[in-house]
Amino acid sequence: MLKAYKYRIYPNQEQKELIEKTFGCCRFVYNFCRAEQKKQEEMWTTVKEMQQQGYPLQDYKSRYFNKFENVNALKELKTHYLFLQEVDSIALQSSIENLATAYEKYYKKQGGKPRFKSKKRKGVTSYTTKCVNHNIEVIGKNIKLPKLKKVKAKIHRSFRGNIKQATVSKTPTNQYYVSLTVETNDILPLEKTNQKVGVDLGLVDFVTLSTGKKIANQHFLEKQRKKLEQAQKELSRKTIGSSNFEKTKRKVAKIHEKIRNQRKDFIHKISYQLVKEYDIICMEDLAISELKETDSRKRNQRVSDIGWYEFKREVEYKCNWYGKRWSMIDRYYPSSQICSRCGYRDRKKEERIRSWICPKCQARLDRDINASVNILNEGLRILKR
Repeated sequence: MLKAYKYRIYPNQEQKELIEKTFGCCRFVYNFCRAEQKKQEEMWTTVKEMQQQGYPLQDYKSRYFNKFENVNALKELKTHYLFLQEVDSIALQSSIENLATAYEKYYKKQGGKPRFKSKKRKGVTSYTTKCVNHNIEVIGKNIKLPKLKKVKAKIHRSFRGNIKQATVSKTPTNQYYVSLTVETNDILPLEKTNQKVGVDLGLVDFVTLSTGKKIANQHFLEKQRKKLEQAQKELSRKTIGSSNFEKTKRKVAKIHEKIRNQRKDFIHKISYQLVKEYDIICMEDLAISELKETDSRKRNQRVSDIGWYEFKREVEYKCNWYGKRWSMIDRYYPSSQICSRCGYRDRKKEERIRSWICPKCQARLDRDINASVNILNEGLRILKR
């Protein structure tokens, strides 16, 4: 089983410079291969057009991206661009593999065509390298990495297993992290509780369980909104590129980082609590992109802020880790329209209606608890197939 362990690292000035060089070289190789592929696609189109006009020409090259050809061409590329020799060669190969994966998804119509990487684009910058001949190790309070040697790190938890690869990343707030992918069998199943639960996701309450328990939505973005708006106003008044602009930009990034960390911590705790307490977890599959297609900007922001997709992802993989069962019901299942007591299906209801009375059995139903009970029943039916 593969598991990732993420640690914060504190590189010295020389190591920081080498990390930045590696980021830049990986971006350069990625863009170079993308540009070559673009030329190849244009040439392929020209040859096909000439063949259609009757010219006796053979095919130029396949229009599809060839990972192995590009990786093999890396050695020759280093002779033309000597700065590529200063950084970890496996990290450069990984950037080509990332481009190949992006093209593979594009060919399968699972995503758009890969774009060129920009140095100015916001977000986390990273590169990935693989463990070869123990070149990645945890040694005391340091992590040994290719080219960087020993880097000071905060080792807040230990692990047992073989390190497969490491991803070095830098956040917009200039913090450095390394994520170690470890092959381990050190994850033990949790104790069985013989309990099962249905989980209804919502905006008013983050989750509602079929047991009747509700966990409130924490509204992390809304709690920081005033502070964020003030920082963004301050940023808009600065001259782009100035030292004050960069300083205020980091201030905005820190607020966003705090919101992200709060949400992440909350979701991890709730997902682990559910997996620990229940043996079977049934959940609905929400079409999150469709839920954001409304005229209400405030509602769309709440949907983006709440983190439903990450919560479902974490519950699923933690169930697999700890020997619990997981069931996902169809997103179009009318869980809030069916009476969980008699099975009568009522009409579709607006969001503002939080409770309703069943016309058939006259039972007074809480909208979210009723939906979670229906989700549990449907999930158990799916597992029995």
